[in-house]
Amino acid sequence: MRNGPTVLLMVLDAVGVTTLEYLLAHSARKVHLPHLCEMGLGTVLSEKLSDQAAPRPQAPLAVALTQASAYPDSTIGHREMVGVIDPRTYQLFPNGFPARVVRALEKEIGRGVMFNRMAGGMEAIDKNRELHEKTGRPILYASKCDPVLQLAMNEEIIPVREQHRIVDASFALALRMGVKITRAIGRSYVMRDGAVFRTPNRHDCTLPLEKPTLIGIARGRGVRTVSVGKAAELVGADFDDVIKLTDPKLLDPALGFRFVDRKNRDTNPYSIQGTINALIAARNISRPRGTFIFANCVDADSLFGHTRDVDGALRSIEEFDRMMPRITRLLAPGDMIMITADHGMEHREDYGYHSLEPVPMLASVMGAPFDLDLFRRGTLALAGYLAAQIFGCAEEYVETCALGNYLGRGRTGRPEGRK
Repeated sequence: MRNGPTVLLMVLDAVGVTTLEYLLAHSARKVHLPHLCEMGLGTVLSEKLSDQAAPRPQAPLAVALTQASAYPDSTIGHREMVGVIDPRTYQLFPNGFPARVVRALEKEIGRGVMFNRMAGGMEAIDKNRELHEKTGRPILYASKCDPVLQLAMNEEIIPVREQHRIVDASFALALRMGVKITRAIGRSYVMRDGAVFRTPNRHDCTLPLEKPTLIGIARGRGVRTVSVGKAAELVGADFDDVIKLTDPKLLDPALGFRFVDRKNRDTNPYSIQGTINALIAARNISRPRGTFIFANCVDADSLFGHTRDVDGALRSIEEFDRMMPRITRLLAPGDMIMITADHGMEHREDYGYHSLEPVPMLASVMGAPFDLDLFRRGTLALAGYLAAQIFGCAEEYVETCALGNYLGRGRTGRPEGRK
């Protein structure tokens, strides 16, 4: 059996260039990222950090990309990687959602809501769960950093299927009313031994995908498309396979996974295991046109980013780096790996906020020189363009996704490291 090439795109959420420089500069210890540095990470970071991440000029591709879309958001960033550039801006709601929206929402879902403030998820639940559990009113809150409408609900009070209906109806209403959000999220939880425990039954509604992407183009060419983690939810495209692991029993003990969080709330180990599973399938199941795997690792964002946990974020990146050889050894000659980020994370006094900043793009074709064309102008859509060249659909990708303005003649030079 001879399969086509595999392209693996891995996203380290919120690990932008400026963010990583901040984390390394504020670390109280030596950080070890040997495999990311081997791919050229130090080349895109400030020379002042060369003791932590040494430049490697001979790396196949190590550049800092700027996002062409207007807003720093996980949905927007992931979509741009596969060809969707979104010029729209979105909105945070520091004072909660407008009264007219809340009134319409309550009418739409057939029950009252409560709270309606900007808050973190656990904060919103801790402050309101007792009243929610008495009244059955969902806890409505606005994200501190994402243009997102969120509803927290106890599964023992509102069944999961009803929760999903409420979230779907709320998002559809918000879009009709012109509320500038990218997602609505249902945060499902239960109480165990007096503590709040978030369940895997979270439900996301995402902006409708109004433009074509590499996913559809590749599928049309017979390429098997695989989402790992939240990639499918964020992009909103139809993948052939969706891998989203949550059960610790599904982690292969032989791979030596380590959890960074003291309560083992990390999700990166599950995304890495899912990626390994996808790579094994790409090698052992007939896929003559190849496989595109789109995986994301969210812990530097959702677990350690918004809480401004510098060491937690760095340790999660170190754990990713430590597991990289277990991933790359499953890639065959001619396969490609890309590692990038969807946005940055600005550490302010009160919270960590998504930031629009350059992100690393580290890429390598296994066992071959890197001889792919680049764009002349900055955009995360370069990830899709590189993958499209491997799959032989680059012209279709550029034309279908209207990326011609980013395409120059010939190959761009490799940028030098940041000063």
